[in-house]
Amino acid sequence: MGYIKVKAKVSNPIDRSKSIMIELLADTGAIYTAIPEDILKKLGITPHGKRKFKIASGEMMELPIGEAYIEIKGEGATSIVAFLPKESTALLGVTTLELLGLKVDPVTGELKPLELFLL
Repeated sequence: MGYIKVKAKVSNPIDRSKSIMIELLADTGAIYTAIPEDILKKLGITPHGKRKFKIASGEMMELPIGEAYIEIKGEGATSIVAFLPKESTALLGVTTLELLGLKVDPVTGELKPLELFLL
C-alpha cells in the first residue's frame, strides 16, 4: 500500500483567513493530528495544554496541544492537534479523520467517505 499523503488546508479556528496548505501523512496509529509547531505558531494557534504520547520508538513524549481547523476534500472541522518539533512530518490522526467523515482505504491508498451511524 505504501504511505497515504493528503493535501490539507490548516487554519486558525477563530480566524480562518490565517491558513496554509500542507501535506499530511495519514497515520491510523495516531489518535491526534500532529503538525510542526512553527507552522501552528505562524497561524496564531497557541497551546492550551499538554498530553503524553507514545512515539514509534516506544518512548513517551509530552507535547503541547491546541486546536486547528482542518479541511480535506471539501470537508472541514476543528480538531485537537499536537505541536511537533520543527522539521517533523505532519500526521493526520484518526480523530480528525472521523470528524471529517473520512477513513483510510488500505487497498486503494486513498481517503474514502466513512459510513456514519446514529444508532
